[in-house]
Amino acid sequence: MSEPVDAVIARELRLLDQKVRSSPELISELLDPDFCEIGASGRRWSRSDIIAAVVEQAAMSDIPIQAYDMHGELLADDVVFLTYTSESDGRRAYRSSLWRRVHQGWQLYFHQGTLSSS
Repeated sequence: MSEPVDAVIARELRLLDQKVRSSPELISELLDPDFCEIGASGRRWSRSDIIAAVVEQAAMSDIPIQAYDMHGELLADDVVFLTYTSESDGRRAYRSSLWRRVHQGWQLYFHQGTLSSS
């Protein structure tokens, strides 16, 4: 893998860490100001919506999120695309993330999750 892909994978894994998920400040460092997400439910989430939801979820549950089969691709010098499968509390989802490098470093620009039926 390339250095940018490795750096982005490390940041994606940080976003799954309970300590980070419990802190609006730590999450904010990793999310692009223009971040948006399309969740497994089909809902579109803004940056502020997702920060509030993730912090609330972390406060209600300490069940870890596992990531499997994470693959990254450098699409351009400053853009990395990741795909992986997550599992938490019996729910499995296919996930994709688009990261871009800005002056603060790598930040998550877009994320999508799709629940798995298997």
